[in-house]
Amino acid sequence: QVHLVESGGGLVQAGGSLSLSCAASGRPFGFGAMAWFRRAPGKEREFVAAIRRFGGKTYYADSVKDRFAISRDNTKDTVYLQMNSLKPEDTAVYYCAASSGQVVPTVPTDYNDWGQGTQVTVSS
Repeated sequence: QVHLVESGGGLVQAGGSLSLSCAASGRPFGFGAMAWFRRAPGKEREFVAAIRRFGGKTYYADSVKDRFAISRDNTKDTVYLQMNSLKPEDTAVYYCAASSGQVVPTVPTDYNDWGQGTQVTVSS
């Protein structure tokens, strides 16, 4: 059974930094693309960042480009999200997602597995 467990959320002041981790397990041959999505109160889930398994190509939403950095450790099936220069509008529940095959990185329905989410709150 596949499990994705996020950690690292919390409360931070605007301009601060947080680092999220997502440990995946349950696929003997590892995971394909992995990504972070978020859902703010009253809003739809939105794409944040994604990274492919081989080659490490990354994708970012325009709203987080140059502030957030996604990375992964394939030996640990873990994906990370380093968030810098945080803004109040970054406040959301952040979800880790993993795929088992080919994906369009920004499309949530292309991902098979999801974590439970971790709250990130940025105060002004």
